[in-house]
Amino acid sequence: MKNSTIRRIVILATLSIVGITGTQIYWVKRAFDLKEAEFERTVTTALYNVAQQIFEINQTPSPAVNPVKQLSTNYFVVMVNSEVKPGLLEFLLRTEFEKRNVIADFEYGVFDCTSECMVYGDYVPLKTAKDKVTSKQLPDWASKGYHFGVQFPNREAHIINQMGIWSFSSIVLLLVIVFFGYTLFVILKQKKLSEIQKDFINNMTHEFKTPISTIAVSAEVLKDPKIVNQPERLYNYAAIIEKENTRLKQQVERVLQMARLDKEDLGIKREPVNIHHVIDEAIRNSSVALHEKSGRVDTEFNAVSQELMADKLHLTNALANLLDNAIKYSHLSPCIVVKTFDHDKGTVIEVHDNGIGISAENQKRVFQKFYRVPTGNVHDVKGFGLGLSYVKTIIEAHRGNISLRSEPGKGSIFTAFIPA
Repeated sequence: MKNSTIRRIVILATLSIVGITGTQIYWVKRAFDLKEAEFERTVTTALYNVAQQIFEINQTPSPAVNPVKQLSTNYFVVMVNSEVKPGLLEFLLRTEFEKRNVIADFEYGVFDCTSECMVYGDYVPLKTAKDKVTSKQLPDWASKGYHFGVQFPNREAHIINQMGIWSFSSIVLLLVIVFFGYTLFVILKQKKLSEIQKDFINNMTHEFKTPISTIAVSAEVLKDPKIVNQPERLYNYAAIIEKENTRLKQQVERVLQMARLDKEDLGIKREPVNIHHVIDEAIRNSSVALHEKSGRVDTEFNAVSQELMADKLHLTNALANLLDNAIKYSHLSPCIVVKTFDHDKGTVIEVHDNGIGISAENQKRVFQKFYRVPTGNVHDVKGFGLGLSYVKTIIEAHRGNISLRSEPGKGSIFTAFIPA
């Protein structure tokens, strides 16, 4: 799929999601406002009926104006101008609220207008405890100027609970947005993977083409009958063919390693191995590449516990990959130091090099499959981007871990821990 096509799909899908989300937010807000207005009307009606019942019980005339006043979104005040028993008041409030399906916790308080203080108050968990009725009695009052107030601390939660279909539609929309984000992530990931695989095929073609061409030229020279009279030249061309054949074999082995990693069939066979012997063998496997760049590998074996239960072949290949990586990314003569240390639960192996180093941004990705650190205009570093991915997989298959410390221009230190 072309980049322009993917870009158009992403833009159109994003605009659609934004439009749908904006519309949903608008209608949810409208629905909330309607439910809020309905809640206020219902509570006002319930409180008005409570006031009328109190007037009838106390045989006091009902005022000409509405005794209910809303002072804020969740606070209502009712003038009764007569003594109110808290048990009766709470019973009337509960009855009226439940009759109108206002199942929300509320607080109420009775105020003496003469002293301007609250003489009684209580919290009624209407939603959780419907059998509670207070038994306290108010004191005798000299004045008859009283009112009571009712507050709903969980008003928003009650209104949201009443918006069933809107809550459901918002959840569905959220799931759609999450699904869209996941789909977009998969598309971009597949696109990136496609580009990486294309680069891998190009690298592999180049890696195979060079030794094949060298072998073809050498074979053409060896077909000359006169070459038998030049044994030194004959030996050189035979050595070239052997060297390029080894190189091809290594490349094929790396591709096969990648296939095994994809199948997650590493075939780890644990056996007692001497980690220092494994390191020495990995150094011997890298001797040809090391010799070509006039480099050297020093060892500092500080680990006393040398025996590990590990797969010797895979562990040797992993260490050889670390050495090969250090050799390839060194513009000077490679100077590599391999150190071992004892650990409470195993052995630590450190590979120090004097290479070009790795930036902090690239350090997060060097262990990803196919990823290769950009080298600018320098194209003499060969490979498929599989070495460090293979190393990480093998170390983790041994229940260990590997980390990297590096600075551009100051080399790198790979630290691998392998449990005993």
